[in-house]
Amino acid sequence: MTTPPELDGNATEENASVRSRYDVGMAISIEERWQAAWDEADVYRTPNPGDVDFDPDRPKFYCLDMFPYPSGAGLHVGHPEGYTATDILCRYKRMRGFNVLHPMGFDAFGLPAEQYAVQTGVHPRETTQAAMDNFRRQLKRFGFSYDWSREFATIDPDYYRWTQWIWLRAYGSWFDPRVNAARSIAELEAGLDSGEVIPTDDDDRPLDWSTMDTEVRRRYVDGRRLAYLGEQTVNWCPKLGTVLANEEVIDGRSERGGHPVVRKPLRQWMFRITAYAQRLLDDLDLIRWPDSTRIMQREWIGRSDGALVRFEVEGGAETLDVFTTRPDTLFGATYMVVAPEHPLVDEIVAAANADPAIEAYVTSARNRADVDRMADSKEKTGVFTGRHAINPATGERVPIWTADYVLMGYGTGAIMAVPAHDQRDFEFARAFDLPIRQVVAASVDAVGSCDDWEEAMTDGGVAVASVNDSVSLDGLATEAAKAAMIEWLASEGCGRRRINFKLRDWLFSRQRYWGEPFPVVFDDDGNHHPVSDAALPVRLPDLEDYEPIESDEPTPPLGKAVDWVRTTAGEAGVDPAVLPPDTPVRREINTMPGWAGSCWYYLRYCDPGNGERFASRDAERYWMLSERGDDAGPTVAGEVDFDASRHHVGGVDLYVGGAEHAVLHLLYARFWHKILFDLGEVSTPEPVGRLFHQGMITSFAFKRSDGSLVPVDEVRESEVGPAIEIATGETVERIVAKMSKSLRNVINPDDVIADYGADTFRLYEMAMGPLDASKPWNTRDIVGVHRFLQRAWRLAVDESTGELRLRDEADADVERALHRTIAKVGDDIERLAFNTAIAAMIEFVNTATGVGVTADQLDRFNRILGPFVPHFAEEIDAKLRPDAGPGRSVVLADWPAFDPAMLQDDSIEVPVQVLGKVRSRITVPADADAATLEAAALADERIRGLIEGKTIRKVVVVPGKLVNVVAN
Repeated sequence: MTTPPELDGNATEENASVRSRYDVGMAISIEERWQAAWDEADVYRTPNPGDVDFDPDRPKFYCLDMFPYPSGAGLHVGHPEGYTATDILCRYKRMRGFNVLHPMGFDAFGLPAEQYAVQTGVHPRETTQAAMDNFRRQLKRFGFSYDWSREFATIDPDYYRWTQWIWLRAYGSWFDPRVNAARSIAELEAGLDSGEVIPTDDDDRPLDWSTMDTEVRRRYVDGRRLAYLGEQTVNWCPKLGTVLANEEVIDGRSERGGHPVVRKPLRQWMFRITAYAQRLLDDLDLIRWPDSTRIMQREWIGRSDGALVRFEVEGGAETLDVFTTRPDTLFGATYMVVAPEHPLVDEIVAAANADPAIEAYVTSARNRADVDRMADSKEKTGVFTGRHAINPATGERVPIWTADYVLMGYGTGAIMAVPAHDQRDFEFARAFDLPIRQVVAASVDAVGSCDDWEEAMTDGGVAVASVNDSVSLDGLATEAAKAAMIEWLASEGCGRRRINFKLRDWLFSRQRYWGEPFPVVFDDDGNHHPVSDAALPVRLPDLEDYEPIESDEPTPPLGKAVDWVRTTAGEAGVDPAVLPPDTPVRREINTMPGWAGSCWYYLRYCDPGNGERFASRDAERYWMLSERGDDAGPTVAGEVDFDASRHHVGGVDLYVGGAEHAVLHLLYARFWHKILFDLGEVSTPEPVGRLFHQGMITSFAFKRSDGSLVPVDEVRESEVGPAIEIATGETVERIVAKMSKSLRNVINPDDVIADYGADTFRLYEMAMGPLDASKPWNTRDIVGVHRFLQRAWRLAVDESTGELRLRDEADADVERALHRTIAKVGDDIERLAFNTAIAAMIEFVNTATGVGVTADQLDRFNRILGPFVPHFAEEIDAKLRPDAGPGRSVVLADWPAFDPAMLQDDSIEVPVQVLGKVRSRITVPADADAATLEAAALADERIRGLIEGKTIRKVVVVPGKLVNVVAN
């Protein structure tokens, strides 16, 4: 990147006469000096309740950036966009008298670091630490007002100790549907011991606890835990020795290396997030989040209202339960389909006379990824199992098929197929010549043959051909027919109302090394036991060989730490009341996923040095609980329980980060927080009150005529002609695209700061456009932003002497413009509309240039400029107060007040209409009455010409708005 000569601090030709010009050299010098001063004075340290310098009378504002994953590449210019926005807001809030918590740290566990370590042979601990050091250096270069004393990384044992502690709280809890909240396992067991009636997950029948032996009771309790062991089918690649995500598998082979991938059931730790599905849905209405994010979470949770219908399987005692959202179509169910993983299929395949074709199909289907099985474009496949079920509405035998378009993970893993009214069922029925029966029509008379249908009728209507001896749905509208059928199913004992969610329980195990160890051990019988809180953290052992193990059976790398894995209950820290200390045990060798540390980090920032708790109750309550009112209302004093009528539902006042985290991270954090809230560990039911997604900063790329992209350094651009691909000489089109290493269009912020300074960088990113919009980076535009700062500098400073250039008396027009600017900038900062705030400050500088400002006017303008360009503002402030001493800082100044009366115009422009069409505009005093407006309108030269010779019938005057002359 080349610095324009007019910005170059080394362009010495003018330096003799322009000694104090705000050029790049001066900007960088100023920035380095003030960053050092801030660090020395520790101006951004935020005191906590109990600290000597804590002021309890100030309202609090907790503003959080989504902390970064420290990759080796460092920051790119997209990262600072959100960070700069929150920094401006936090500086403004400090000036408005708030206690501001604005912390930063690093999300450092996870797969990318481990993969990089495998590739380079350098331990992830070393590569991650180097990446964090680089990120921290870059962040500090921007002058962000983070309280670095609160910094931590998720890989710190003192941090993941509490990640493990929270996991143990979930492990030791269950979800009680009677109170719609988590309760401790001890309460569950005590209730069962006392004969308390507790409904099971599947139905409302009470559990007969008294007849259970110890082992059955253990299995029952373990099956109710919020953190539990469950079997999940995973994509296992024996060659790579790892589980792969669905998107990493292409046509049954690994994306990396093309190795065979098999679907394999694996017993892993799960989180029972489905228990919270309804609360996660309901509470979305209580938080100030983008509509798009709330919609995505609602769709991810995916509530469906319907019925559970029980089909008897012919020739045995089995039943097939199916969930359907259309119980009104039960009379049209002509076959059933079970997932290849369904237990009934296992039974059929295991039978002595099993058809080999069934086993072959099932084996093939089970090895296909769910996303491939659900693709709309794929050819329908399946096989008849040889078994039949009885349709409870018609009494007819319906064949049971198995097909890969039914997934075990949704509903019950079995469906009643109604091909006339479901498109997938329709296509399957057509493929295998199965009957199609219409039971819904636009009207009772609109019923005919389905033979010539090209697609299913999936819309509602009225029920037809839906009658048996005890129920008739005919003529009922769809919703009424659903209700009638559910009532009938319940009365017949073959079904009931049911709510189903698309949301699945959260798979929380990873067969990786670089993650948090689970605080749990297994005895020789395979029973799991928690590590005591006093033994935390369970430290991740240092492994020199952390590469995946090539194996047909999943074996995580931690299995190589033999001495660590094999231990005794006492050495592992299991409570002696749970297991005798000399009991041989083995540690869990799976690790937690990369999401674990980010689920709760906002809580640790409240009190990161606390060794007794994840945060003291006073600190957590102060930063997370506040009265309703403004975005960040008054803090709550004393030990007060959450009251929905009084308090904000979410603790963090503003959370800023990318929309790519709209579902997983944000949903998981809400889930963890709700568990902690239920258990009385946190003050609010939601972690974040207000969420904002900054837009993506893109870059330019080049596209060939065939649509393929060309790296930017392989293209020659011209000021007048088209861009040319150097290797081929072909014309290419310049487009806007995401920054990527392959296109070599990633902009390094270090380079930009070296060429323009951090303040110019900050100001440019905020001036590019609305914060939530995607915007292309254009280095040419940054020059204009730097020139604005040069004009602002010249407004205040004599470039030849470095002294301030000030008026003795204030100019009235400049004073009025300043009041408007103060009001506009403050309002825009609150709305995160930084681009329009910058436009207002540019307008003020234009107004004041050539007129000048007094010291007081410069001081007030400098204070509103300060949050945007803090180093620049500190330098101006130091010139205004050369004797103020080291304690003085714009950071500690008050936000300037404005006079509302100064926001009103002395004069206004009013449109004048003739017969309803605007023909002219007049300028009149702002308080002009109707008579004055009428006289001015009729005296207007253009209006006089239009009405000359005509009779004025009426003049309509709306003061301050318009004048309408009716003449003919």
